[in-house]
Amino acid sequence: MNEVYAKLQDCLKSVREKTDFVPKVAIVLGSGLGDYANDIRVECEISYADIKGFPVSTVPGHAGKFIFGYVGEVPVVCMKGRVHYYEGYPISDVVLPTRLMKMMGAEILFLTNAAGGVNPKFKAGDLMLITDQISVFAPNPLMGPNIEQLGTRFPDMTEIYDKDLAQIIRDTAKENNVPLQEGVYIQFTGPSYESPAEVRMAGMLGADSVGMSTTVEAIAANHMGMKICGISCICNLAAGLSPTPLTHKEVQEAADKTAPLFKKLVTESVKRFV
Repeated sequence: MNEVYAKLQDCLKSVREKTDFVPKVAIVLGSGLGDYANDIRVECEISYADIKGFPVSTVPGHAGKFIFGYVGEVPVVCMKGRVHYYEGYPISDVVLPTRLMKMMGAEILFLTNAAGGVNPKFKAGDLMLITDQISVFAPNPLMGPNIEQLGTRFPDMTEIYDKDLAQIIRDTAKENNVPLQEGVYIQFTGPSYESPAEVRMAGMLGADSVGMSTTVEAIAANHMGMKICGISCICNLAAGLSPTPLTHKEVQEAADKTAPLFKKLVTESVKRFV
């Protein structure tokens, strides 16, 4: 058996020893957005450290646990803290949680992140619906032998972010008076923030926001046939656009400020997904 798939099976077995909860929607919470999990009607929590072979998040603001419960009447699994490539994990470990949530039963993946604004029209505190992505600067998680149990060798990437889910998010934002930008997200590896030249390059490539996660997770989820949607919290203007140096504290503070709008948008959208 493929080593990556065998590890997934071990993780799934470990989770199933603790809960038989079957989610419909998987939610990944980015830096500073973990408090959203407080609004879930919790059935069970599992620390990443208690799952055999599971990579553990090491980033401030990432608690490192799965939360199982309900948003409205929709069963969800929520990642309170994600794993990043820059933490030193192989790319297969970075996307392991995404694959595992699909194997738990999740059909929809709702990705969120804290991002830098590349589009000069954006400002700190904006929420951006992700309509497409650029992932060429991070390792593709599908490299190596294809895991046939998960998906096809050459998955189509024409519509990574599901149009119907995107429209639900748009409609929800409008009805709840939540301002919503739209754009393309680009992932760099991190952990250093982007240079001004790299930000200019990202803008020329068509990116509106930039961060250190998300695209590899979307590729893995798309490979497995999940429906995907995503929101960036624009926590700062990217290097060269911001008048001050970038810090992780700034990202967390901006996310905290935007949290009420973010919570409302995610909650009301998820209720309409299934």
